Amino acid sequence: MIIHRQGWVHNLLLALKKRAVLAEKGQTMLEEALGHAYEGLLITDAEGYILKINEAYARFLDTTIDKLVGRHVTEVIQNTRMHLVAKSGVAEIAQLQKIGGHEMICSRIPIFENGKVVAVVGKIMFQNIEDLFTFTENFKKLKTELEFYKRELSNHLSAKYSFDHIVGISKELEWVKELGRKVAMSTTTVLLKGESGTGKELFAHAIHNASHRALGPFIKVNCAAIPETLFESELFGYREGSFTGALKKGKKGKFALADGGTIFLDEISELPLTMQVKLLRVLQEKEIEPVGAEQPELVDVRIIAASNRDLETLAKQGMFRHDLYYRLNVVMLDIPPLRNRPDDILLLIRFHLRQLEKETGIPVDGVEPDAAEILKSYGWPGNVRELRNVLEQALYVKTGNTITKRDLPFALVKGVGTSSPDICRSLKYITQLAEEEAIRSAIREEKGDKQAAAARLGISKSSLYAKAGQYDIGK
Repeated sequence: MIIHRQGWVHNLLLALKKRAVLAEKGQTMLEEALGHAYEGLLITDAEGYILKINEAYARFLDTTIDKLVGRHVTEVIQNTRMHLVAKSGVAEIAQLQKIGGHEMICSRIPIFENGKVVAVVGKIMFQNIEDLFTFTENFKKLKTELEFYKRELSNHLSAKYSFDHIVGISKELEWVKELGRKVAMSTTTVLLKGESGTGKELFAHAIHNASHRALGPFIKVNCAAIPETLFESELFGYREGSFTGALKKGKKGKFALADGGTIFLDEISELPLTMQVKLLRVLQEKEIEPVGAEQPELVDVRIIAASNRDLETLAKQGMFRHDLYYRLNVVMLDIPPLRNRPDDILLLIRFHLRQLEKETGIPVDGVEPDAAEILKSYGWPGNVRELRNVLEQALYVKTGNTITKRDLPFALVKGVGTSSPDICRSLKYITQLAEEEAIRSAIREEKGDKQAAAARLGISKSSLYAKAGQYDIGK
């Protein structure tokens, strides 16, 4: 027979050759895949005779590939079920099998062609059951660590409190809470005004959680705790190589971290005048400019600011920019001091005692009437924070199941017991305000260096830290 070039026989032979080459390539790829697989792999025909087996499986059986191919699977593998799967056509996934004294996990999967089983693929998933236990333990450990870091991230980037955490039934407090709930639903800037310890941070958390940004980040910044030289990089971040000591990849600032959420600027009165200009730009243009950046970046951030100092008075004194004050003071929430809402004191006592009982593990049944009367009559210059501190101290010194008059600080009892309690409380309040302002000024003038501030005030560093903790300075 003469075969003509480009004739049908010639073309048929070319097509068959092409298919043979492809089949050979497929075979080679299969061989390569089997040979380099970490897991033990085995293929038998429908009768249970070994067609293919890889090096990993052969090593596991302590023999070689050439001694296995062509033999029936029952001759070389203990407790095998490959031939049974070939008959049943039902896959067996992640089954326990004992071979040579080793417990292992394996799978057996039938291969069908035209509805009939033509082969079975066997795979060792774990060559020793101990490997599975180790893998499981490592997985549990990694999962625990992941959950821990997720909680830590949530604690740092989310608000923890709602309006339900702001305890009180007085008209003064309820009015402020109602205004807070209304303003929360908008995107406007909020200024929180109130003495130290009145709960300004609680309101900031609650406003964020009641807003449409509740699922976004909540970033807290204490302006009194940042040295003046670091304000710009802390708030707006910086680019790689912006200055000596800068991180190689740069750093995101607080505003960038708060994108899509809320930033809470506590003690905004301590913001340097140079930074007030930059904050004004954020409010006006909705953009920030990281240190070393060539162009500004847009940010979608809601600002909640707080101060225990009168910003209007500071503006008149030239210590705070008028234009920034008006931008911040779109809606002001003036949180009343505790002395102006005595009806809330007993509620606050019960609330904080329950919390402290859980935190300290010290059981307490409440407060005796004489102690409660003293607590109601006291002026509370430190407000709710001071009340909580007094209750915690009383828990540790009490001898019975309840807090009595004897368990309260002597100075508090003496101050309430005087014939002129208002004068005594006013004097104490004024003294504490003066002390707090002196400490703030010293820390500010020493650019955040507390050791230098302590030397300026003529007190020890430990005393300064104690006082700073008392007045919540630099926290």
